[in-house]
Amino acid sequence: MFMPMQATDEVFHAIADANRRKLLDVLAAGDLPAQELASHFDVSFAAVSQHLKVLHNAGLVKRRAEGRQRIYSLAPLRLREVDDWTARYRKFWQGRLKRLRSYLDEKQ
Repeated sequence: MFMPMQATDEVFHAIADANRRKLLDVLAAGDLPAQELASHFDVSFAAVSQHLKVLHNAGLVKRRAEGRQRIYSLAPLRLREVDDWTARYRKFWQGRLKRLRSYLDEKQ
C-alpha cells in the first residue's frame, strides 16, 4: 500500500516516542477515557494529553466525546500502513538470516 511521504513521516514521528508507543499498547486492550490513560504514566495529564494529540493527528487513535470525557481508541489502519512499509525490510532480514542459518548448519 502506498503511503505519501508526509503521512509516513507523521506516523513514524508519532511512534518514535516510548510514551506514545505505550499509549498504543494500552489502547490495544480497549477504549479508555483520557484520565484513565493518564493513570498509566508517571507524567502529568497535560503531557499525556499532548501525546494523545500527536497520535490523533497521525491517525493512530480516534477520540469521541461521552459527556465531559474524551474516550480514545486505537485506529489500527495506520499501523497496518507502517507494517506494509516495513515488510520489505523484514523480507530482507528473513533472507539474510536464512542464509546465515544454512551457513552455520554447514559448519557443524
